[in-house]
Amino acid sequence: MIKSSDLKKGAVVKIDGDPHMVETVSVHKPSARGAVTLYKIRFRNIKSKRKTDQALHGDDMFDEADFDRRPVQYLYGDASSITFMDLQDYSQFSLAKTDIEDEWPYLSEGIEGLLSISTEGRVMGLEMPSFVNLAIVETRPSMKGGSVTARTKPATLSTGLVVQVPEYIASGEIIRVDTRTGEFASKA
Repeated sequence: MIKSSDLKKGAVVKIDGDPHMVETVSVHKPSARGAVTLYKIRFRNIKSKRKTDQALHGDDMFDEADFDRRPVQYLYGDASSITFMDLQDYSQFSLAKTDIEDEWPYLSEGIEGLLSISTEGRVMGLEMPSFVNLAIVETRPSMKGGSVTARTKPATLSTGLVVQVPEYIASGEIIRVDTRTGEFASKA
């Protein structure tokens, strides 16, 4: 059993018998006397990918889920699935695009820090690194000078993902993208 006050991002607990991963945790400490600290936690069901938000007290308890995290490597993909290799026993497995819809736009060859989440010998999903490096395939030409305000423009990345980038970024550059928000983080 684990308390909600002890939950951290990436922890896996059971809710209604299904494994759920903690995506975000925010702590709200009210200023009124006698008020209880609330933990607002976003869970993602590993099987169905459905997200749920819960406001919990610090002493609410959860059952820990039996799961295994293992480093994996992206091997190759097609329009409907991607094949990965487990870096510990070198076995290969494939995941359908529908199973990894949220992760699909960030997957490319050479990605590091990718983990598989498995339970009972079956891979349930992927845990992405917080940031990935992706190449810009197409964007408007960069502007010098221009404006005092920070303006952005759309850029299409090598995986097909479109993100807003600052005006000075040009096609062919490598940028870091935050996988939690889907936004430009910095130049790589």
